[in-house]
Amino acid sequence: MPAISSNKPYRIGRSRTGLGLFATKPIKKGTRIIRYFGPLLDCNKEKDDAVENKYLFQLTNRWTIDGAVRKNIARYINHACRPNAESDVHPIKRKVYIRAIKNIQPGEEINYDYGSEYFKEYIKPIGCLCASCVAKRKKARAELRAERLRLKQRAERKARKALEKAQADARLKRKQAARKQLNGAHVNGLSPRKIHAVTSGISMRPRGSGRTVRA
Repeated sequence: MPAISSNKPYRIGRSRTGLGLFATKPIKKGTRIIRYFGPLLDCNKEKDDAVENKYLFQLTNRWTIDGAVRKNIARYINHACRPNAESDVHPIKRKVYIRAIKNIQPGEEINYDYGSEYFKEYIKPIGCLCASCVAKRKKARAELRAERLRLKQRAERKARKALEKAQADARLKRKQAARKQLNGAHVNGLSPRKIHAVTSGISMRPRGSGRTVRA
């Protein structure tokens, strides 16, 4: 790991993506933090154009900085979708500086946006690990969990109502069956209160007869 002078406002440290550059002193907005440097590659030359690594910084259609050299401390600065710094490019002088676009406090990681082409080729396939994207994914997961819980509770309420309705229908059917059975018992003379016929003496006298016949 390259040595950094103590008077520099940054240090190399562990980050979400491996190593990163962190502020050791307050850095004011607009301050040039560090220069991004390395050998210049001429893309018109086949040899230079064949160089491939993750630290190539394109200045123009012709010139590109190969920032893979270890002395280029700026190569440790990671990408962020909501950065606190930006690349200040000077194509004519063929120089690039990393400049603060916010006040950066000690302990904060310094980062800048690598651009859409780099993002699509190197970052998107594995997922961006910058703070804003991590927070966004965390929020999305929390919302998904909440939605799943809401749907589960809704299904449970629906099932509970269906069960309660089924139980109420069953009770109603039992009541109707008991009422029907009771009504049928009365019709068939199976009521517990039976009616007994009372026999009484009735005198009948047939026509033309002088005798009285008793039943």
